[in-house]
Amino acid sequence: MSQETYVLKAEARERVGKGSARELRRNGMIPAVIYGDKQAPLAVALSTNEVTKRIHAGGFMTTIATIEVDGKSIKVLPKDYQLDPVRDFTVHVDFLRVSGNTQVTVAVPVQFINEDKCPGIKIGGVLNVVRHEVEVHCPADTIPDHIVVDLTGWKIGEGVHISHVKLPAKVTPVITDRDFTIATIATPAGGVQDEEEASDDTEE
Repeated sequence: MSQETYVLKAEARERVGKGSARELRRNGMIPAVIYGDKQAPLAVALSTNEVTKRIHAGGFMTTIATIEVDGKSIKVLPKDYQLDPVRDFTVHVDFLRVSGNTQVTVAVPVQFINEDKCPGIKIGGVLNVVRHEVEVHCPADTIPDHIVVDLTGWKIGEGVHISHVKLPAKVTPVITDRDFTIATIATPAGGVQDEEEASDDTEE
């Protein structure tokens, strides 16, 4: 489970709008909004460098942060951020207020393990990833770092579905009306070895 957190220092924004946002960006700040938890939205400004560093570190959208503003500490989860389409820098961030009771919907990365124990891959099959992330519902304070897919025993032509994955407690997939595919073990264009040949290759 994702337990790591971090703190962002913020300034309250009295003025909003395009002109104010441009001025903030010229001064190395990013406009942001904190909303949710049945409270009025709060407009703040954050350090461009700090936010960019957190985004590039990975896990930005699945890690709870604490924003300190006007002497208050607000626990939040990033819900969206916008990048400049030309220069690729962050221009705005939306945060959701969270508490221990807050249920969130997040896209969690998929991690594949035990490829060396996958018969289909050992004879030349290819792991075809259908979903690099799975959208789930879960408590805000127990967001998984990743969803683990064990490839042990999977053969050519077989598919790993969400029903084959052991999700952490209190984590449920958003899609519930079908047993959706996460990955398949596909046959490569050049065909595959037979299992005896693959075994010989492994022993060399």
